[in-house]
Amino acid sequence: MINKISITTLSLILFTLEIISPTLASHDDHHNIEALLSCLSSNSVHNFTSTPNDHHRLLNLVIQNPIFTRPAFNKPATIVLPQSKEQLATTISCCTHGSWTIRLRSGGHSYEGLSQTAQTPFVIIDLMNLNRVEIDLGSETAWVESGATLGEVYYVISQASNEHGFPAGYCPTVGSGGHISGGGFGMLSRKYGLASDNVVDAMLIDSTGRILDRGLMGEDVFWAIRGGGGGTFGAIYAWKIKLVKVPKRVTVFRFFKRNMDIEASTNLLHKWQSVGPTLEDNFSLLTALFKADENIDIGGSFLLEFHGFYLGPKSEAISRIDQVYSDLKIPTDEYLEVSLIESLAHIAGLDSVAQMKDRFLKYDDRGFKAKIDLPKSPLPLKAITGVLERLLKEPRGFVVFNGLNGMMSKISSGASPFPHRKGTLMMVEYIVAWNMDEDMESDKFLSWLNELYEYVGQFIDDKPRVSYVNHVDFDLGEIDWRNESSASNAIEISRIWGEKYFLSNYDRLVRAKTEIDPNNVFQHPQSIPPLTGLMENSIDEL
Repeated sequence: MINKISITTLSLILFTLEIISPTLASHDDHHNIEALLSCLSSNSVHNFTSTPNDHHRLLNLVIQNPIFTRPAFNKPATIVLPQSKEQLATTISCCTHGSWTIRLRSGGHSYEGLSQTAQTPFVIIDLMNLNRVEIDLGSETAWVESGATLGEVYYVISQASNEHGFPAGYCPTVGSGGHISGGGFGMLSRKYGLASDNVVDAMLIDSTGRILDRGLMGEDVFWAIRGGGGGTFGAIYAWKIKLVKVPKRVTVFRFFKRNMDIEASTNLLHKWQSVGPTLEDNFSLLTALFKADENIDIGGSFLLEFHGFYLGPKSEAISRIDQVYSDLKIPTDEYLEVSLIESLAHIAGLDSVAQMKDRFLKYDDRGFKAKIDLPKSPLPLKAITGVLERLLKEPRGFVVFNGLNGMMSKISSGASPFPHRKGTLMMVEYIVAWNMDEDMESDKFLSWLNELYEYVGQFIDDKPRVSYVNHVDFDLGEIDWRNESSASNAIEISRIWGEKYFLSNYDRLVRAKTEIDPNNVFQHPQSIPPLTGLMENSIDEL
């Protein structure tokens, strides 16, 4: 199916267990690490951590949010790195047989550490060695193993064609497995939809180790895995994605408005709400808002960063922005006419296209927490002013505005689990990030973020106040699967956040979960629960 191509991978060959770290040895007899590793070894899976040094080095290698390195978080018993779909299936079977909680790690970007933490004894299955990408330009498709990062996917596509791309996220180190499982929004989404909207087949490994393509898993499960969230329905071995056509040259800009006072910033952001979401589908425009560093931006309070992307020549992009957003006053030399891969590297802030395939690149070593809104109406001037006033009090905070509409509004809300389609104006993300030497003050930073989120909430009319599963947020609620009372009422407990992520698609996801994983092997604090026991009799009622 997928032939190995020349992509740099981490070569980790970690053989049979010789030394068990204190972390591993602390598990009870029911979770026997020796039995697990014996199961793996006897089935020709030898790529797993076997010493404390290997264990901790690999655990932290791709953790993108360092708060999950805190000692308070449980550590995995071992980390397994399968090198084929057969080894992945074997690993899942061995973990299931030993009653281990499974954590699948594609890129390590989960906002709540879902790929590297758990409440019960667990194993991380790290997919970094499953990062092969096979391009078929004849059918304009590609098979992508789920350990491939977005940067690796973009890079391989660019080597095969300068007229094709794939609509997915901005950050090149994000893993395709988790990203596509939750939807996947990026610069091409206003033209072509989410990453998950452009998946035509997949290979899923279920809790028994079966390898299922679209036909074998069935349409309900195939629907669910394209936006229903990662780590819930099984392990995605690979996606078959549809490549989209792009011009040989596109236009991109990354422009900063500095020394902005509160009135000018408010007016510019308010204007963005009538521009970013309403531009033609070929255009994408996002903005990020920061409190200015007084040491650099003397004379102003705020820094606004604008990222623009246009599927066309520089002259057209300049003309359009000057027409609808002349207040930006972007110098013409800020517009770059480049190839698609060069534009993606520029937006990501990279020095070269070659860095797109560096999965171990660390953008930031700060801890962070994020929350999100998907409003259907513009925020009033008063709301924006209030956001700016709160940013003045916390320089570690920032806010990002992404315009939706375009193709996003032309796809029905039930076409995939991601329901935020027609009528959804934008995606607004609130973030606070702090240096780890300030971690003792994290409660203060989180309180600031929560107050900001609650403040904006009074201007959001949508009920429920929705969110996006790829920006997973435990503040919306979580379930402790160890608690029998919670587990027995999981459908309604999970509905609290499930309907915020998926609206009316939540019940269909429950049906798909019951079909593919009735024993709830793939679970985490916000995973979709299956119907169990007597509840199965009412499955048709959902």
